[in-house]
Amino acid sequence: MIDLLLDPFRYAFFVKGLIVATLAGGLCGLVGVYITLRGMSYIGHGLSHAIFGGFAASSLIGLNYYLGAGIWGLASALAINRVSRNRRIGADAAIGVITTASFALGIALLTVFGNRGPNFDAALFGSIIGVSTADVWVLAGITVFTVAVVFGHYRDLLFATFDPEVADVSGVRVARTDALLMLVLSLSILATLTVIGVTLVAATLVIPPVVARMLTHRFSRMLWLSTVVGAGSGLAGMALSYHLDVPSGTAIVLVGAVVFVLVLAVTGGGRLRRTAGPGAVVGPARVRPPAG
Repeated sequence: MIDLLLDPFRYAFFVKGLIVATLAGGLCGLVGVYITLRGMSYIGHGLSHAIFGGFAASSLIGLNYYLGAGIWGLASALAINRVSRNRRIGADAAIGVITTASFALGIALLTVFGNRGPNFDAALFGSIIGVSTADVWVLAGITVFTVAVVFGHYRDLLFATFDPEVADVSGVRVARTDALLMLVLSLSILATLTVIGVTLVAATLVIPPVVARMLTHRFSRMLWLSTVVGAGSGLAGMALSYHLDVPSGTAIVLVGAVVFVLVLAVTGGGRLRRTAGPGAVVGPARVRPPAG
């Protein structure tokens, strides 16, 4: 049994895939807390599809995948953020229009001109074989950047998440904070597509924070719990992916789903309710406006 478990570690591609899957799961779990609490869970699904348009365009013009798809994804995120401020449209409608149009454009480009870049199926469903050393370093860099943003702008992000209108008049630059969060989200999705895939990355953004939400009412604890659940799902999912010969993204999401079902059975899901205000998920003290 031990030999069976250790056997895949003989292969360099598996070791790199395991590192990337663990980092990707933890990264998505961390960023997903903010997305879930804002009621924008659908944005992960939408942005992954939008970035796919950038993936297709980059492969056609010979531009570096991370540069082309990254610019495309960030532009889509900022467009969604701007359009969603229009109360007559709403975030869900903005996400639906912008991201599905981008995904459709990507499919059209690849259909007409063919794929000259990374494997099409790997981009959709994830693959441990396609993970390179560069992917490991890029994801590690984005993870460090995201952690720095979350802790460096902790109060601004927290206050803008729960009460953006009050935060705006209290000195928090909500528009800039939202743009920073969209940048982090876009980079996180971009870096995890290789191992998780376009069609499944949204689940890795939603499942860990939902599990964490069932386990705690405290925001700070929710952050690290979601990160741990995401990283653990990535680690276990990648190992199952090798032994069961299924796409890595599929295995990672299924592991997360099993964790969700188990926690739901134990807790009864009583804490799964939409957060009503700043003091509902942040620990013993209610959030106060940052000074200045």
